[in-house]
Amino acid sequence: MTWAIWITGLPGSGKSAIADNVRESLRERVQVLELDEIRKFITPKPSYSDEERDIVYASLVYMAKLMVARGIPVIIDATANQRRYRDRAREAIPNFAEVYVVCSLGTCMKREESRKAIHAPTDIYKRSKKAGATVPGVNVPYEEPLNPEVVVDSEQGGVKACAEKVVVFILMQGWTA
Repeated sequence: MTWAIWITGLPGSGKSAIADNVRESLRERVQVLELDEIRKFITPKPSYSDEERDIVYASLVYMAKLMVARGIPVIIDATANQRRYRDRAREAIPNFAEVYVVCSLGTCMKREESRKAIHAPTDIYKRSKKAGATVPGVNVPYEEPLNPEVVVDSEQGGVKACAEKVVVFILMQGWTA
């Protein structure tokens, strides 16, 4: 059965590490859609405006919907600071679940300081001090999920424990072969 999960949380909460660990644990064909990587193609010089976010998240949901329709399970790795972005995916994709990564802003900031530049931008929280910045949780609100199917606390459990909780959920839904 094909499915999609959206791993959401503040920048630096551990979403990418958890997504990668879930993919590795499932040992099946799963596509991780990492928004930080995809955004570089949609908007090479991002402004992070509301209008741009609308376009980027609509594109992300559409990609996930197409993959699920073609039998590819999807893990969406994206902050999605507004619930409506995630709700759009829930409406468009059957067998959808939301995973909320709980992590304090202080811990996210510390983690982000030591982040190596791979796909995710660096110095996100430093840039939040500049005029006009739109960093979720600092300059613009991060709307926590109201009823996520899975909640993990990346400060308490660590990446493997968080990923294991997600994998158990997927298995309990009967979403794997």
